[in-house]
Amino acid sequence: MDGLAIFLIFILIIIILILLSGIRVIKEWERMPVLRLGRYVGIRGPGITYVIPFIEKVPTIVSTRIMTIPFRTEQTLTLDNVPVNVDAVMYCKPIDVEKCVLNVENYLHATQWAAQTTLREVIGRIELNELLAEREKVGAHLREIIDEKTEAWGIKVTAVEVKDVIIPSVLQDAMSRQAQAERERMARVTLATAEYQAAQKMIEAAELYEKNPKALALRSVSYTHLTLPTKA
Repeated sequence: MDGLAIFLIFILIIIILILLSGIRVIKEWERMPVLRLGRYVGIRGPGITYVIPFIEKVPTIVSTRIMTIPFRTEQTLTLDNVPVNVDAVMYCKPIDVEKCVLNVENYLHATQWAAQTTLREVIGRIELNELLAEREKVGAHLREIIDEKTEAWGIKVTAVEVKDVIIPSVLQDAMSRQAQAERERMARVTLATAEYQAAQKMIEAAELYEKNPKALALRSVSYTHLTLPTKA
């Protein structure tokens, strides 16, 4: 076998490898956008597909499963000027792969930044007590706003949950003292209410005895009998 034949065989092997390199296997939950000579030609997958080498390009593989994206804000002021750090998590999924590829450079980063800026906006519009007591309501409001922003990118936000709200330690101590004072106040109110009800019952009993002296006499005899010591 001369050198020319060996060279042709080598070239043939390279061509075969190049052609085989275009075979792609796309998972059930994945979609593959394809660019042909720089122009978008469509979405392929799932299953086996073929990408023409050097002519068609795959910019990214898009997963259509629900994604979990954590995000947070640092030192954001609430409506009543309390600095808070808020941790949240967002659940979203691509529903329009074409928009994810063509309308935004990186849909994951864009969605995360949209969530962070929205969280700052929402925190600035509510007071600390509402943020602490109504996390589900705040999360639902966040989901509506973020979903509206990401709709143009083909992303559907299914849920947003506020995981943690961190406030300054000084404010935590003040809130703890306030809660303790509130508990003491409620205890005093309960005690005063019990005293008032007891006084009311005593007044009612006095009025009853005043109207019926025999009942008072019987009550005195019964009380004397209960208090006298029994003889051995």
